[in-house]
Amino acid sequence: MYTSALEYLPAIPEIFLLCAICGLLIIDLFLDQERRDVTFLLSQLTLLTTLVLVVYTHGDAPRVVFADSFVADTMATVLKAFICLIVLAVFAYSRRYLIVRGLYRGEFYVLGLFGVLGMMILVSGHNLLSLYLGLELLSLSLYAMVAFDRDSARASEAAMKYFVLGALASGILLYGVSILYGLSGTLDLVQLSEFLRREGTGNIGAALALAFVVVALAFKLGAVPFHMWVPDVYHGSPTPVTVYIASASKVAGFAFVMRFLVDGLGPLHGDWQDMLIVLVLLSLAIGNVVAIAQTNLKRMLAYSTIAHVGFLLLGILAGTRQGYSASMFYTIVYAITTLGAFGVVILLSRAGFEADQLDDLKGLNDRNPWFAFMMLIILFSMAGVPPTVGFFAKLYVLRAIIDVDLWWLAAIAVGFSVIGAFYYLRAVKLMYFDAPLDDSALEETRGMRVVLSTNGLALLALGIYPSALLTLCTQSLMW
Repeated sequence: MYTSALEYLPAIPEIFLLCAICGLLIIDLFLDQERRDVTFLLSQLTLLTTLVLVVYTHGDAPRVVFADSFVADTMATVLKAFICLIVLAVFAYSRRYLIVRGLYRGEFYVLGLFGVLGMMILVSGHNLLSLYLGLELLSLSLYAMVAFDRDSARASEAAMKYFVLGALASGILLYGVSILYGLSGTLDLVQLSEFLRREGTGNIGAALALAFVVVALAFKLGAVPFHMWVPDVYHGSPTPVTVYIASASKVAGFAFVMRFLVDGLGPLHGDWQDMLIVLVLLSLAIGNVVAIAQTNLKRMLAYSTIAHVGFLLLGILAGTRQGYSASMFYTIVYAITTLGAFGVVILLSRAGFEADQLDDLKGLNDRNPWFAFMMLIILFSMAGVPPTVGFFAKLYVLRAIIDVDLWWLAAIAVGFSVIGAFYYLRAVKLMYFDAPLDDSALEETRGMRVVLSTNGLALLALGIYPSALLTLCTQSLMW
């Protein structure tokens, strides 16, 4: 049967990205260290071109290609666009950090781009196999990136822990997928949903498969009690890798949950809602309470991530379009916020010194009032303080679960958010009311100043006018 080349137009961004990565690999072989900026610039150009192609190939109606394994819909377009923008910022933040530590090598950008390709495949996955392949491409890239600093024992230890636990989670997911395939005889998400709608309720096999899938998803997102890798990986990784994991991969994680639980296992909502409630309560409690005891800034942000994952899952467990759009809004806002937070950590770092302790924030206002203000906006957004966009992100999620009569869960979430505000405000106090431990000037570049300022001010602008992003999220989930 003849297939028109136009049928594969929705996958043009992924095809271009793969070809560009292969070309970048070859070009980098012939570059010496003094010309490594060529790799950096080509990587940024690749992401910009991919972003343009993502927007250009967007269609009004969802399109399914590659034997129904790849879907191009509005949600995929929006999430892919934000993934490209976030990784663009990650690469911009990372350049000076890598140079001063002798890590400015092409492999970092190649692995990062392969991770982007995995995320894009994951976002557009339309059957169980393509979702798994996208997840594994992303995971393998992340394992290598965590161990990128080969001379660091801490990074090697973090990579080993991440690899072992990640492989375990992948195995659990694959086992759940095999059960679903054995029951339904299909890998297609739509056909799987139809099968479960007919015969899934009360099916012991489907319930067992669901349990495996939810456990694997919790591992990948870092939800309690499957969170043990998060603080060690955040702490042990080079900071550019940490920000990559904490921001862009969370956007892909949201898409993974939506494709798997909502599109594929939607008829079992009553079952996975109860599972997610447990994960949410544990994540909010452990994430916020344990973060208070942290003196390491990266570990504090790691436990903060765990708490934010709890909020992310709140909107999804509501099981309504409003809940899904609120969760998507929250995910994008969180990714932008954590991008800025780790951007400040990178800014404070210098050769031979990792600014990964809370005390390193002391007196930041005396050293540089502008960047202290940017960090203030970022921390307020994480805490959910108006007028930053983080306030509205939490508000929309809470409203979604109140609308499905889970007001008691909303009350608990608010309580833990108040607890979590303590460690964010503690960081603000260190910046504005303590004397600096280090009076040296910040080693900022013009690009770093522009990107970090844009990052911080975006959180304020979106807080003043949140409806634009919320409307975009709502319209992208119309079906």
